Amino acid sequence: MTGYIFRFFKLNFGLFLYGLGIILTMRANVGYAPWEVLHSGISQTLGVSIGLVNTAVGALIVAIVVLLGEKIGLGTIFNMFMIGLFMDLILFLDFIPLFHGFWIGTFVLIIGLFIISLGTYFYISSAFGAGPRDSLMVAITRKTKLPVGFCRGIIEISVVIIGWLLGGMVGLGTIISAFCIGFCVQITFKLLKFDPTQIKHETFGLMIQNLKNQ
Repeated sequence: MTGYIFRFFKLNFGLFLYGLGIILTMRANVGYAPWEVLHSGISQTLGVSIGLVNTAVGALIVAIVVLLGEKIGLGTIFNMFMIGLFMDLILFLDFIPLFHGFWIGTFVLIIGLFIISLGTYFYISSAFGAGPRDSLMVAITRKTKLPVGFCRGIIEISVVIIGWLLGGMVGLGTIISAFCIGFCVQITFKLLKFDPTQIKHETFGLMIQNLKNQ
């Protein structure tokens, strides 16, 4: 049970860092990351908080990936709810200023991407299951048999276009985020000597079975 408590803490700490990193990339004010372009566009259109939109989009994606046959875990559900909740909390506390100027904005954006990468490390290493958007990428890759990079690219481009049409903020930072997030994750994982392919994620069924056996 102690192991589960520690993993649960790692999961939520990682999701908090992820939400913090997203807000930093937004406050950098040089263009939102692809998914935030979509979330902000929907937020402006419907007049609701971006955290709530993050959660709603995550819920829709979870429903889609389940229909596509992907298994989900506790981490999938917490990713869906907690990142949006942490984002709204950070925005409510308003301790991160809006930056002005391309170079300082780009610097803050890169910091945000590295914080997202660190959050990804904690979140994945908890082994409670992949997040909704990662699960969607895997599901589409399985169904289409296309390369995973191509499927990820199609998803990212699609959400940017939809978000831009809805009024989401697209800028040079959007391009920087799309191209640099992979490098930031790779550098972070290398420094922490972490190989995500070695993690065996625990589905709900397996988690219940393991808890019963303890």
